[in-house]
Amino acid sequence: MKQWEKFSTFKQRGEWVELLFMAAAASHGYHILKPWGDSLAYDVAIEHAGGLLRVQVKSSSVRNGTGYFCQFHRNYLTEHPYTLDDVDLFATYIIPVTTWYLIPAAVILKPTVKVGLTLYPVTALKKDRYRYEHYREAWGLLSKDRRQLARSSKSR
Repeated sequence: MKQWEKFSTFKQRGEWVELLFMAAAASHGYHILKPWGDSLAYDVAIEHAGGLLRVQVKSSSVRNGTGYFCQFHRNYLTEHPYTLDDVDLFATYIIPVTTWYLIPAAVILKPTVKVGLTLYPVTALKKDRYRYEHYREAWGLLSKDRRQLARSSKSR
């Protein structure tokens, strides 16, 4: 049995991935804050230079042929998409290959909301399969503020 298959619910797996993210961010020298409860749109906050970044943690183990398919919508209980008022950065863990992607929320939410992306290209069938590779293990983005994240997403 694979490590991530030991969880009986996606909520349990999500909590495990959040812990992995917090440990990884701490190992990179960041200060982590965990909101009490789970009613906010983000899972973790990163404090840096007096500011806070709101991070929504996602994960995927779904291979779609050329990579791993990652969804960027809220749970099935709500129809409201994420907005830039909710979250600053998505941290997505590709479980089978133990790889993180740290993607500014503006990349996912602007100009139109992307509900799913293929990450960690295994087979490059199209040129755009590498579009998000510069966000792989991009831990330095956690030291940016919200405006810098929004600006950096426009220049890519």
